[in-house]
Amino acid sequence: MKMHEVRTYKSAEQLAREDQLAWKMAEVAADPVAVDADVTEMIINRVIDNAAVAAASVARRPVASARAQALCHPFAPGATVFGMGDGTRVSPEWAAWANGTAVRELDFHDTFLAAEYSHPGDNIPPILAVAQHCGLSGADLVRGLATGYEIQVDLVKGICLHEHKIDHIAHLGPSAAAGIGAALKLPTEVIYQAIQQALHVTTTTRQSRKGEISSWKAFAPAFAGKMAVEAVDRVMRGEGAPSPAWEGEDGFIARILSGPEAVYHVPLPGKGEPKRAILDTYTKEHSAEYQSQALIDLARRMGPLIGDLSRVKSILIETSHHTHYVIGTGAGDPQKMDPKASRETLDHSIMYIFAVALEDGGWHHEKSYAPERAGRPETVALWHKISTAEDPDWTRRYHSRDPKEKAFGGRVTVTLDDGSKIVDELALADAHPDGARPFVREHYVGKFLSLSEGVLTGAEQQRFLAAAQGLADLGAGDLGQLNFAVDADKLGTPRPHGIFDWS
Repeated sequence: MKMHEVRTYKSAEQLAREDQLAWKMAEVAADPVAVDADVTEMIINRVIDNAAVAAASVARRPVASARAQALCHPFAPGATVFGMGDGTRVSPEWAAWANGTAVRELDFHDTFLAAEYSHPGDNIPPILAVAQHCGLSGADLVRGLATGYEIQVDLVKGICLHEHKIDHIAHLGPSAAAGIGAALKLPTEVIYQAIQQALHVTTTTRQSRKGEISSWKAFAPAFAGKMAVEAVDRVMRGEGAPSPAWEGEDGFIARILSGPEAVYHVPLPGKGEPKRAILDTYTKEHSAEYQSQALIDLARRMGPLIGDLSRVKSILIETSHHTHYVIGTGAGDPQKMDPKASRETLDHSIMYIFAVALEDGGWHHEKSYAPERAGRPETVALWHKISTAEDPDWTRRYHSRDPKEKAFGGRVTVTLDDGSKIVDELALADAHPDGARPFVREHYVGKFLSLSEGVLTGAEQQRFLAAAQGLADLGAGDLGQLNFAVDADKLGTPRPHGIFDWS
């Protein structure tokens, strides 16, 4: 890996294209280096993982709404939509929209945390949609997905967005554009322009994940994927983009991030170096914000030690800056303590999550968020006894590059009514690659079978798994197999109509 310094340049300095971050990323995307076997295997795992959470969310209102919008844009050859048969095809940007929403709705797929947050699996829907529409092969798709993951992870390692209250999809638009370009084997010049255009139109604020969190949390990554598809299409027709996007005098760094004097360092593979960043990422065992994964596992472990939860006087979770300020009491969001809050808000409340995990000894993607579950008096009482605090050492470990030091958990002190304390800590979720029970293929398959049970037929489950596990060998035009169909009564009910189906 080569570390690239990225800073602002005045217009009069005329920064050469080959010295711009977007060009360097485009060169990585255009590099035809072979994809390593273990990377291909992990890509297959994540395709299965995405389908699992999409199946579980297929009837939820935001997903039904996004699908209804997409179905208003039929197209041939087009791309598939989760829940519909292979014969139902829509324009690829709308397939990216519908499928991206399905994948993101439950906040239950993969993650990478460094200087910024990310869900790299959000790259899969737009890249797959274009690959289906353009009749690409499994090998083409693998190359595109390896690139999308690489670019997003490298941006996340080098550039923090949330400190400036910018949503993390500003890294997703460029990575998806790069992945699409790689899959299509586009020239560096085209990918360069598409990356810049995607950044320009996917820079949004973190209010998407603050306060009263709405369904836009699921739509936002789908929007970035949709914009990436449109950006690539536009520049393939010879059009350009705002340039230099990151380094310009009025560009991303100067006006959105840390200002004209700021310097960032972004790692990227050198020419001929394989794209392996997907192996740095990790999926979720529990349907909740990633920083809560280890703490759910810790709650499962501590529950039996505490026993009678009515004896709990207070619970303090000492954790990283990110966890305290994003999903903890450091956020200052009263909504995080409200039993009538939306699912999206509860998903971003470690106080609620830890209370329910203590009571139930685990976590469920639907039952744990049910309004009647959140409103239980004993749960509300326990929930409101929980607070968080930043611990500098947990923050340091959160950002550490040393796998032995890396930590996304925290230390929990439970004080009982007699003044006694129960203290325990956990650095990594059990399912993390360095955790107690790392996810491997059998766990991804098990997650798919569990989440799609009662939604897909047994035959459809097995057909999809066979296609996904043979992804690398799928021929040109066969990528429609990486979809699943469900009966109409499993699809949920969107609102009657919108502009696209006005009647």
